[in-house]
Amino acid sequence: MAKPDKIKIIIEISVRHVHLAKSDIDKLFGKDYKLTKLRDLSQSHEFATNEVVDLKTAKNILKHIRVLGPARDYTQVEMAKTDAFHLGLNPLVKMSGDLEDTPGLTIVGPKGEVDISQGVILSYRHIHCSPVQAKKYGLRHKQIVKVKTEGQRSMIFKNVMVKIKEGFDWRMHIDTDEANGAGIDDSNNVGEVIL
Repeated sequence: MAKPDKIKIIIEISVRHVHLAKSDIDKLFGKDYKLTKLRDLSQSHEFATNEVVDLKTAKNILKHIRVLGPARDYTQVEMAKTDAFHLGLNPLVKMSGDLEDTPGLTIVGPKGEVDISQGVILSYRHIHCSPVQAKKYGLRHKQIVKVKTEGQRSMIFKNVMVKIKEGFDWRMHIDTDEANGAGIDDSNNVGEVIL
């Protein structure tokens, strides 16, 4: 199958958020609590919930941080470098689920608090891709590509990892700092994947 001359992708901004293990949902919201859906996200397996928490360190606090569902096997906090600076943290750029050598903090919910010793990351910029889309574009799992943005603050994002999984849909995710630097918003959110 011939590859297209230009591979376009929608760029979505991943605002700071929290993924929670079931045991931590119970501590923060009450025993056997079920997260409630606010809206679906672009990836079919994930949704924004109505639930929010506060993130607290010895230095500062971030209030009303959105919880994403469904529950996971581990608790993870994803934020931008600006958020981390506000909290006095220095997290590493990591893929989701890779929590080794990451800092922790206190998560505050309406029914209790959870102290996590690790789990705060700056998310590695990445592309969600289904197996069908991967075949169409000639991509492989964990391949590193570049993405060129458009607009007055156009730039080329290097070190973008392709994540291929059934149920994923063709989207690139970057954090708020990255989006602000490239001038990405609802009117300028298309990039070109460079292999």
